[in-house]
Amino acid sequence: MAEANHPYVGMWVTKDGHVRHELLPDNRYDEARGSRQSAYQGRYEVTGNHIEYWDDTGFTADGDFVDVDTLHHGGMILYRQPQR
Repeated sequence: MAEANHPYVGMWVTKDGHVRHELLPDNRYDEARGSRQSAYQGRYEVTGNHIEYWDDTGFTADGDFVDVDTLHHGGMILYRQPQR
């Protein structure tokens, strides 16, 4: 698997913590919603500041990184979670 070569790998969360979206270095993502772990999983591709998603069930989505710590995706705003 190719390793993602962008600065956006890591955990992204909504302000209320309900949506937790992890961009993995192998161009896969794992999204949790509320108490539902791995609610959505699939692959993603980043081009510049734009991200495209392909869910394993066939759903597609996209988003834009407005800066290094903010992702606009599907009507939501997600923020980079600092690594522990």
